[in-house]
Parts: sequence; C-alpha cells; structure tokens
Amino acid sequence: MSAKDVVRNSTVPTHTARHYDLVCRACGHTMADDGLTLRCPRSHPPALLRTRYHDRELAVSPAADGLYRYRRWLPVVRTLPGAGRTVVYRGEESGRALGLDDLWIAFNGYWPERGADLRTGTFKELEAYAVFGRLPERPPVLVVPSVGNTAAAFASVFSRTGVECLLVVPDSGLHRFAAVPDLAPTVRLVSIAGGDYDDAIELAERVSALPGFRAVGGAWNVARRDGLATVLLSAVEAMGTLPEVYVQAVGSAVGAIAVHEAATRLIASGHYGPATPRLLICQNEGVAPVHRLWHEGAAARGPVDKRQRRAATGRVYADELVNQHPPYALTGGIEEALRTSGGDVLHCPGEAARAAAELFARTEGIDIEPAAAVALACLGRSVREGRVPRGARVLLNITGGGRARLSAATRDGLAPRPVLRLDPATLESPGTLQRVRELFPAAEASA
Repeated sequence: MSAKDVVRNSTVPTHTARHYDLVCRACGHTMADDGLTLRCPRSHPPALLRTRYHDRELAVSPAADGLYRYRRWLPVVRTLPGAGRTVVYRGEESGRALGLDDLWIAFNGYWPERGADLRTGTFKELEAYAVFGRLPERPPVLVVPSVGNTAAAFASVFSRTGVECLLVVPDSGLHRFAAVPDLAPTVRLVSIAGGDYDDAIELAERVSALPGFRAVGGAWNVARRDGLATVLLSAVEAMGTLPEVYVQAVGSAVGAIAVHEAATRLIASGHYGPATPRLLICQNEGVAPVHRLWHEGAAARGPVDKRQRRAATGRVYADELVNQHPPYALTGGIEEALRTSGGDVLHCPGEAARAAAELFARTEGIDIEPAAAVALACLGRSVREGRVPRGARVLLNITGGGRARLSAATRDGLAPRPVLRLDPATLESPGTLQRVRELFPAAEASA
C-alpha cells in the first residue's frame, strides 16, 4: 500500500469542525484549532495551550486502532490504521523485587506476547500518531529535532501518510532508526556529525522559520502532549482508578506534563477522586537539567559551554534525557506540574540504571531502553529510602522497550542513510539552510 493509499484510507471527517477548543493556560483565551497553532496570540509571559474537549467524561472506542480508542480526548480529525498504544499490566514480580505491593507497568514498546505493538520501540509513536491526526489537510513541512527516538517514531508513522517531514538528529541517534523501513520520499533525514540534541534543536529552529516549514513544537504542541497522555488513559482503563504515584524518566518532560494534564481532566469529570498522582520524574546523574532546575532554581539557568555539553552528553547512560532547555518555568510547565502534584525530580548513576535494566529483564522477560531503566532505578531507590511507601499504588512508565525483539523482527536492522550529514561548525551558515530547504522543492518554490 502506497503512502497516498494510506492517506485515502485514514479516517477523515467531511467537515472542519473539531470536538475541542484550545485554551491559554495564562489568560484563558479560547480559540478554535487550525491543526498547527502552538501559542496564544495575546501578549503575556510564555504559557502552554491546553485542549478543552466537548466531552467532559472519558469515552473509550474499543473498535478504534491503538491510542485512537481515546480519540474523543485526542485533538485529531483523522486516524491512521494500525496505530499502537500503551499496554498496562500489574507488575507483580517486579513489584516484589522493588518492595512494592501495588506496582503497575505502562509498557510502551514492542512486545508481541503482551500485545505491545509500537514499531519503533518507544512511546514517541503516540506523539507521532496524534500529531498526524491533528494536521490540516495541506500542512507545511513539519520539522522535528530529536536525539533519535522521536525522529524514528515520526519517520515510521509519517512515511505512511504522504505528509512532508524533516527529521534532524545527531549521528549518535541514527541507530534508533534500525527498526524503521525505508523512508518515504516525503520524509527526509538530516544528521549532525559529532553533534548533540541541542544542536538538532538549534538547527530545527532556524529551518522552521523558513517559508513552507513549521516546527512540530515540542511541549507547545497539544497533540504531542495529549498523545502521550494516553499512557494515563490506558492505565486508568486497566486499573479502574488513578495511581497515587507516577514515575517516568524525562528529557523535556512533555510526557510528565501530559500525564498531569490528563489526571486533572479525569478528576474534573467527577469519577476519579480529588488528587492528581504525585510525579516522580527521573534523569541521569551528571547531566540532569530538570533535576538542577528543581533543586537549584535560578542558579541552574546559566549558559552552558557547547564543548563541555557535548562531552558530558557523550558519557551519560541515557542520552535521550539531556534536553538543556526543558519547558520548566512557564505557565503549565514542569515546575507547575511538580508543585501541584507534590512531586520530585530524581537522578541515578549509569551503573544503577544498568542493574535496573537487568532486573526488569529477569522479572518481566523483556529488554527496556536506557531511559526506562533510569526510571526503574530511581523508583527502587525511592522505595528503599521510604519516599514511596510499600503500599502505594504506583504507575511506572516504561517509555521504551523490546528493541531486541524488534531487531529479530526486522529484515536487517540497518538504519536509513541521512540525505545530508552536517558539521556542527556549519549549522549557522546560510548555505546550510539553503541545502536543507532544497530537500523539499515544494517548500522551496513557495519561498
């Protein structure tokens, strides 16, 4: 089936009306969505938009594919066949190993025996499916910076849609594309030799300012947040209640913000009690931007030398957790979610995370990604130190897993080759922007 066939076969309404509005978290301004809006048009300090759905109670559509079973609480006007979703189950053996009586695992990855079918192995696919579903009929070229997992997810999903997409990643993230089939001509991959996530973000910001291109928006995109919020919706469907504690490894912490927003929405429906889950978010020891902001405040907000940043990033266990510019202090951001939920930010050394990954493989029988191992290690430490009570109802987000199963299932495990490979020293060059622009002739013609 060609990409055009997939688009024709996706579920698209015959009208433009949407089942939600966008509301500014700072000023309350309410607006209709065009599928691309990222920010409030009014003048005030930075604040996230939030979706306000016309259905105030959670409704599940069991016949819908994957995460689209929650489409009434997703900002989507179309769906894509074969979408995956989070699998939630009681983690009894892992709970015993950690000293927890009521541990639930939200598994995001590839684990056919459990029904987990995220083909690139992480919960970033939830974002990609939701972003596609939100888009207008003729969108601009979407620009996606990534350390690897997000780009692989968008590559897999958007190669089936016919929508043009530019992916920008450091070379160190290319191995995460091993499970992605050949990219469609509409999806172009650019890598940065010796670069890091921040280099990808900086180049993507410059490209997004060009005519015909548009940033996918990170935390600013309500579809990315609400797609990740389906982790909690899946958990509530399985558990019948909200967790008391929610544990996740974070880079930008979009997923943690999303879960907090979803919990607030569930509580407002009147069926899930008064308390949002306490957020415990986790990072690497050594390079932990969110941890520093939470524990050090303004002292952590100074400039970071690029060479030192790249060197430090290369030494961490989970390089997907090193975003130096997370959405922290803005209205609706990480700090607000942590304070409202009574949460905390933890970190752990690589040795502890490796041991946690081995523990999970023994107790659950599946490999997990480094970020998920960081979350598991931090949870174990919190239990040992008494910060999480033995009887607490805990939801652990395994943000990625099953890559070994994916390697066995894919034809050769070879990642697609980038169409451009750039030197970090040239990223600010006008010539580099022109080379990237030329990858998309339609956008080039509109300039």
